[in-house]
Amino acid sequence: MAQFKDKVVLITGGTSGIGRATANAFAHEGAKVVIAARGAEKGAEAVRAIEQAGGEALFVQTDVAKSADVQALVEKTVARFGRLDYAFNNAARTDEVLAPTADLSEEDFDKTVAVNLKGVWLGMKYQIQQMLRQEPKGGVIVNTSSGNGLGGCPTASFYSATKAGVIGLTKSAAWEYASQGIRINALVAGAFRTPMLERAIERASGGESKAREAVEARYAGMTARGRIGDPEEAAQVVLWLCSDASSYVIGHSMIVDGGTTAFWR
Repeated sequence: MAQFKDKVVLITGGTSGIGRATANAFAHEGAKVVIAARGAEKGAEAVRAIEQAGGEALFVQTDVAKSADVQALVEKTVARFGRLDYAFNNAARTDEVLAPTADLSEEDFDKTVAVNLKGVWLGMKYQIQQMLRQEPKGGVIVNTSSGNGLGGCPTASFYSATKAGVIGLTKSAAWEYASQGIRINALVAGAFRTPMLERAIERASGGESKAREAVEARYAGMTARGRIGDPEEAAQVVLWLCSDASSYVIGHSMIVDGGTTAFWR
């Protein structure tokens, strides 16, 4: 029996990578899936794939950095499906500028914070409000952080800072709303084979095939498993965090990185 049959899940950044894999996994388990992202064409394709597999999905074009967009996203979710049971705040900036901290611009800072951190807060703001007013009230929220948020990363200080902020935001909100039936946790993701990672590898290798192989091998070598993760593996962790099996897991930073950070945590 599908463990999320007729439940409603909202996923930001749901058109590719971990978000897309999670949308597919929830749909496979019987959930009604709302996918939010900026790209309408990719959104329509993601919905079409779920529907062709027998699932039910809705795409809502959304810029998570804009309060009105996020509020409308939650409202459209409820208008279509009646409530909101789970939310996965996964959207992140995809055109990150990589450079030493002092060489980055104020515009770079504002853009990264607006999507990676403010976008998660806005998501929680309207998701929590809905979860508190619906009957029966309550729900589960998972926010995507990163292994970079556990420390730092040269040339990616803004990304690291926002992902650290997601962990702090998650833990704070988890304490505030657990007694009202809302569980909130963070997925702390390592290297997964996503379009974002592919772009990072492409930049690091300069597009040269031999250099690309070396960069990929370096990423794989940082894990205990000796390989880059599949997005479907991260998706299964999100489903577990949303399931009743994790009912006592609150304010947790679930590190899923193939053992990369096991040496120092």
